[in-house]
Amino acid sequence: MKKIHLNDIRIRNKLLLIYMFSVFLPIVLTNVIFYNVTSENVRTQKIHDNELALRQVANSFKQGVEDAVGIASVLYADAFVYQLLDTTYESPVDFILAYNNNFRDINKYTPVYSSIRSIYLYTDNPTVITAGGVFAIDDSVKESHWYQSTLETRKKYPVVTRSTAENGDLSQFVVVRALDSSDTSSHEKVIMINLNDRFIHQLFANETFEGDIYLLNEENNIEYTTNESVPWESEYIAFDTVSIPNHATVLDESYPVQYIDDWKVVGVMPEDQLLAEVRKSIPSILYLALWNFVIPTLFIVYIAGNIHFRLNTIVKKMRKVKNQNFELIPGKPYKDEIGVLTTEFNRMSKKIKDLINDVYIARIQKKDLQIQNKETQLKALQSQINPHFLFNVLETIRMRSLLKKEDETAEIIRNMAQLLRNSITWDKDFVTVKEEVQLIQAFLEIQKYRFDDKIQYSIHVAESVEHILIPNMTIIPFVENASIHGIEPLKAKGKVTIEIKQDDTHLCCMIKDNGIGIDERKYEEIFGSFDDEEITGESIGIANVYQRLKMYYQHHFELKIDSRKNIGTIVYIKIPLNKKLEM
Repeated sequence: MKKIHLNDIRIRNKLLLIYMFSVFLPIVLTNVIFYNVTSENVRTQKIHDNELALRQVANSFKQGVEDAVGIASVLYADAFVYQLLDTTYESPVDFILAYNNNFRDINKYTPVYSSIRSIYLYTDNPTVITAGGVFAIDDSVKESHWYQSTLETRKKYPVVTRSTAENGDLSQFVVVRALDSSDTSSHEKVIMINLNDRFIHQLFANETFEGDIYLLNEENNIEYTTNESVPWESEYIAFDTVSIPNHATVLDESYPVQYIDDWKVVGVMPEDQLLAEVRKSIPSILYLALWNFVIPTLFIVYIAGNIHFRLNTIVKKMRKVKNQNFELIPGKPYKDEIGVLTTEFNRMSKKIKDLINDVYIARIQKKDLQIQNKETQLKALQSQINPHFLFNVLETIRMRSLLKKEDETAEIIRNMAQLLRNSITWDKDFVTVKEEVQLIQAFLEIQKYRFDDKIQYSIHVAESVEHILIPNMTIIPFVENASIHGIEPLKAKGKVTIEIKQDDTHLCCMIKDNGIGIDERKYEEIFGSFDDEEITGESIGIANVYQRLKMYYQHHFELKIDSRKNIGTIVYIKIPLNKKLEM
């Protein structure tokens, strides 16, 4: 499978990738994460708020029941009430007198508690008149739900149940307790405290709870609910049979008290209601995300199209160049990178076209003339004296000087012939240090002969460096400058010292003289010539040496000149030890 490099992708596609990873995906992920985090936070807060609301409902119902239980306990402990219902009266007048003297108003507690609607006393005493809140326990009462459901427990403690309305519905909550706790009593006596229907309705119709509330008894049957689809008033319905929405949150509050033991208040909150407020913000989030998409998308598309068009124009023009069609790119020269590229392309095309039309043809004609001229010069040179003839003449003069015992003259002629031969022989790019030193010694001997004993010299060459290769004529130009420009203008005697040795990685050369030194202007001119890539003239100067060393060794060599006025000049040359003569 071919590996795709990033640089192989077109710029337009790169911009689209930048848009996808820098704009589209971050916006999508940010909005999704923001919505999920917000939804979870709102859901958690909603559950917490509804837990508080459900606990408030449960506590309020418990408080209402406890008020009724408290009244039932007071009446249970009231001996006058017990005696009133348990006494056998000889006539109705005796009961009325006892009622007025000891009890009078059975509902005197109801104004104190808003949760209590009325208080009823039930007895099977036939001598008691059933009026003023006193009722007889007849067959219909014994068959009622509240009587049957509390038969086993009302003698032990108060019991909460529901009474039967006139239409047969089990709608009203009551607290029932027997006044006699044993079977020794002559008559059965029961207290029934009716809870206020409005209080119950307002209690469970808590607007702060977002869902349906169920009051369940110890058998998990529904005693009361705000769910209008459940017919809880006409019959007992098991909570397990109620349809609960999927993903709904169910909360419950239990009652660890004896008279409503195992009763609990259950709240059912559909997930839609928990996240209703968050989902209302979805259009706003979508509009915001859409806005964040549209503007960057249009901008990226415009920029990408502009860049693609301009680069495509340059590519088309460049393809025409290979067919020698140097057509310029029209339009305003913009200042961005593509504009600079366009400007440079136009300049290059115009330059090439000008070179072809104005220079190239003219140079071809000029080259033809130069070739003809060179051929003429070559023929003229061939007719000149052969340089070897000069060497032969000098060798003849040297031999005659030896025969005449003129040894000094013969030695100078030999040195001069060696210099002349080396100056016109350039077939060798590299020479050994030993060969270069021999040439330097010949030059210095001639200078010493010319100026008598004004010039002295010393050459110290380490034996280990004699066969190291160096570029031809590397050291001698500095020796020539030292003798001609340094010592010749000196009135006193001068000396040139040459030391050549090596360290671990470099050949180290030092050329030292005690001449007049180099003035500042000339010093700056020498170093300024190092940057001149084109060297003109036939002489080999310092700049020539520097450029050849740079050509061979790049930046791995070192050339340093230290000169002081009327004190002298020291030249340091360091060449890498990577060229040696094969012995």
